[in-house]
Amino acid sequence: MLRSLLYLSLLAASLSASDLESARDKQDRPALDKLAQQANAAAKPTDAASLYKAALAESYVAEVAIEVKDNNAARTAAEAGIKSAEKAVALQPKNAEYHRLLGTLCGQVIPAAKLMGLKYGRCALDSVNKAIELDPKLAENYLARGVGNYYLPASFGGGVELAIKDFEKAVSLNAKLSEAYLWLGVAQRKAGRNADARKSFQKSIELNPNRVWAKQQLDKTPAQ
Repeated sequence: MLRSLLYLSLLAASLSASDLESARDKQDRPALDKLAQQANAAAKPTDAASLYKAALAESYVAEVAIEVKDNNAARTAAEAGIKSAEKAVALQPKNAEYHRLLGTLCGQVIPAAKLMGLKYGRCALDSVNKAIELDPKLAENYLARGVGNYYLPASFGGGVELAIKDFEKAVSLNAKLSEAYLWLGVAQRKAGRNADARKSFQKSIELNPNRVWAKQQLDKTPAQ
């Protein structure tokens, strides 16, 4: 038993964002589930970094679950990640990335819990706005806020137009951030701007050719 726990701890310690991104890009849910299990097993209540890794892994699980329209699985993963992210934030309240991740996870609950949109929407926006306050030049912070605004109804303070502005801001800060172009395309299509959306998807695929969901979004977007 001790040897098994040590093995899981070593695996989690070596967990990197590139591992998660690779599995996310391929929509490899079994691989993501395994990575999340390892990270959660190694998370320690007083170790912010290990809690962050556990929350990050759950966020990637939720992301792909949303992509394949398994909203219940997305909610389960996101809510599990929120618990770890909240602990990480409590331990290191000035860490912008921890706030960004907490906001992202709260936003990922909304598609499966629309009636709780106000609760999770407020968590998403407050957390990401705190991340922006702490690090206003990081493109990923605006990307995260944009995703939150995309899912949060305009009646709750979100909406597609606000999302587009956030994604455009992310692109202006980091022109090589493929996810920003991907989400910009998703929002543009929702706003009826199909031609612009296709250009954004094409740019995202150019930057990250392995992203299955980007290719799926391009295929389903009309030329006009």
